[in-house]
Amino acid sequence: MSTSPISASLSIVHPITLSHGRNAEVWDTEGKRYIDFVGGIGVLNLGHCHPGVVAAIGAQAQRLTHSAFNAVPHSGYHQLMDALAAFIPLSYPLAGMLTNSGAEAAENALKIVRAATGRSVVIAFDGGFHGRTLATLNLNGKVAPYKQRVGVLPGPVYHVPYPSADTGVSTEQGLQALERLFSVEVDINEVACIIFEPVQGEGGFLAMDAEFARRLRALCDANGILLIADEIQSGFGRTGQRFAFSRLGIEPDLLLLGKSIAGGLPLGAVVGRKDLLDILPKGGLGGTYSGNPLACAAALASLEAMSDANLATWGEAQEQAIVRRYNSWRERAISPCLGRLTGTGAMRGIELLTAEGKAGTTQLAALLEAARAKGLLLMPSGKSRHIVRLLAPLTIEPALFEQGLDIIEDCLAGIR
Repeated sequence: MSTSPISASLSIVHPITLSHGRNAEVWDTEGKRYIDFVGGIGVLNLGHCHPGVVAAIGAQAQRLTHSAFNAVPHSGYHQLMDALAAFIPLSYPLAGMLTNSGAEAAENALKIVRAATGRSVVIAFDGGFHGRTLATLNLNGKVAPYKQRVGVLPGPVYHVPYPSADTGVSTEQGLQALERLFSVEVDINEVACIIFEPVQGEGGFLAMDAEFARRLRALCDANGILLIADEIQSGFGRTGQRFAFSRLGIEPDLLLLGKSIAGGLPLGAVVGRKDLLDILPKGGLGGTYSGNPLACAAALASLEAMSDANLATWGEAQEQAIVRRYNSWRERAISPCLGRLTGTGAMRGIELLTAEGKAGTTQLAALLEAARAKGLLLMPSGKSRHIVRLLAPLTIEPALFEQGLDIIEDCLAGIR
């Protein structure tokens, strides 16, 4: 048994220890250099140690490192909320609160919808992931390992299939599943909210069908149900736009933010309709570290770098490179284990299969190990951990991105 004081319940994807990084490159404590396609699991859209973010953190550290906003407000919180209100493409007056993480944003969203609707039922989707806290566990559309051995979870929560070209579930099938749910399992008038990811992250970079999203929005409007979009992983340019919900042609009532919001510092937010964010009594929202000044400074610098022109250019370049290379691999049949290309924009996954066409969990594990040996770090996803999710920084140099794809190609050619 290991004598490490670190909990053995933490799962480590890559058994190395990092020392430092710069944009899309990292070095371990042994001095080996890697191309990073993990990006802190979607946190580093602007790469490691983005100069603007580092400068903002350093300057802020000289002025104020902490003030609990709900005790004594600080200017960074105000500035960031103003910047987010301008950055997020919603047509209605927006309000919000800052949190320490995406999961904490989801927890607070649940409180808000209960207070606003007087209801408690939540509907989520198969394959979804919304966090590891006790309440968010039940939102996740996957049992192992998140829901194992933790007993009864907060609820009630019901799950339905996720309509997407990537899952093979059609809009009509998704609507039929909801109709069955309301007929057999729960009264629609007891449903407080429906939570979804416009592009599922942990689920394997699966993009929701736009027609289903529009029908879902109409269903919620007709029945007093609030719609929550979880853009913790898909937001801040990962799909080539500021947020993936724009691709669906809808607006959510609440929006969950995190990961790349602050260039690597812990920060999240729940934002949305002002009447909803104002529904709880004074003190009903808040947190000691929520909206820490250093994290706010990092987020402000990140938003400054994320102009529409930059996001579109970065996203388009990655999307074109991925699609071109994937099509080439398919045409040349470089590996029998190569499955679908999932996702949208620069948020893409590569599915691996067995010879029988089933989920290639073993094949993906082999790819991760082979790629790491060649200097590339990759991240698994999917219900069976058989989809590689590509999370290189959006700011990666094109030549370096191609080198990473070269390594994937070399490794795929050797996997059966």
